[in-house]
Amino acid sequence: MEHLKAFDDEINAFLDNMFGPRDSRVRGWFMLDSYLPTFFLTVLYLLSIWLGNKYMKNRHALSLRGILTLYNLGITLLSVYMLAELILSSWEGGYNLQCQDLTSAGEADVRVAKVLWWYYFSKSIEFLDTIFFVLRKKTSQITFLHVYHHASMFNIWWCVLNWIPCGQSFFGPTLNSFIHILMYSYYGLSVFPSMHKYLWWKKYLTQAQLVQFVLTITHTLSAVVKPCGFPFGCLIFQSSYMLTLVILFLNFYVQTYRKKPMKKNMQEPPAGKEVKNGFSKACFAATNGVINKKAQ
Repeated sequence: MEHLKAFDDEINAFLDNMFGPRDSRVRGWFMLDSYLPTFFLTVLYLLSIWLGNKYMKNRHALSLRGILTLYNLGITLLSVYMLAELILSSWEGGYNLQCQDLTSAGEADVRVAKVLWWYYFSKSIEFLDTIFFVLRKKTSQITFLHVYHHASMFNIWWCVLNWIPCGQSFFGPTLNSFIHILMYSYYGLSVFPSMHKYLWWKKYLTQAQLVQFVLTITHTLSAVVKPCGFPFGCLIFQSSYMLTLVILFLNFYVQTYRKKPMKKNMQEPPAGKEVKNGFSKACFAATNGVINKKAQ
């Protein structure tokens, strides 16, 4: 334990030296004072993918229909709470949409920070997206984008909560909470085959994600054009990170929808073959595990 404590102290000292003093308003909050819980949960997540795939290799895929229904409902309700609370708290604080500093809104800033803690913690819960893929043997959907997105978001938001837990940081989670309400609602409903005919809007979900990324980059860079005291380095890092997501999602989109030239005389598909009108299974794989196929 002494060695672990010494390692923890060294890590925290390194981070404090790199980023400067932490925000005192979040000191003592669960999982924030030390980086080790976030780090070890991320390592456990990555090991679970590797070991889980080995374990499931010669076993039958699990259905998990009931668990998936409850899980998606839970994430949807949490996203509803975060969206509503972020809108109300930022409105209470009179947040400036172009650029908002970290201190001028007083108690409203603390209220925003409390919601963003839930946003950070939800990223650990969403590790289950991948675990469900593993247990259902949907290994083709465990893409680089999927793992990169899940693992990096959890760690990045640990840093956000410690150094920039409010102000300009509110915008991305507000959009993302709205997107997650749509996405996890769809995933929950898609567990039931009888609902598939009503899920015509699934093709718009990845498009909405891409719009979200572009809007977040635009909002972030607006604070560079008109500074308000929000840390410049954080703005550049966030914009760069979101750009990597745009590139990865666009790459999946292009790879999935790069169609062959249309023939003049299109033939009817052979009887018994299903013509699917889905939208980028690979893109959806970055977020959940119940898309495009009926639950097993």
